Amino acid sequence: MADAGLFVGWGAPVTGREAKGLEVFGEAGAFYGAAQDAGDIESVEVFFLASHGGGLSGFFLIRGTAEQCAALRERDEFQRILARAGLVVQDLGVLDAISGDAVGEQLAIYQEAIADIA
Repeated sequence: MADAGLFVGWGAPVTGREAKGLEVFGEAGAFYGAAQDAGDIESVEVFFLASHGGGLSGFFLIRGTAEQCAALRERDEFQRILARAGLVVQDLGVLDAISGDAVGEQLAIYQEAIADIA
């Protein structure tokens, strides 16, 4: 069961690189979809955000176990897509995420830290 994820977010396209940005977006979607089909990750969703005055335009939310997410992040193709995307969009970022039972585990660690500091 997925207890982790990767948040791959991006901002506006680099001016003059819009067409290449669409190409790289397609590559990323195909790569993540193939990883899901192969069972390397549990799922992937893509989100486009309405204009809101911030730098985030959209993101992929990739779900899997912590091990699956770490393995995906280490793959050469993942790194290649990030390198290409960084040349065609602004504010590219990848964040590790937790969900499910792992949230409770992190809250317990936080509560313990509060008790130690208080």
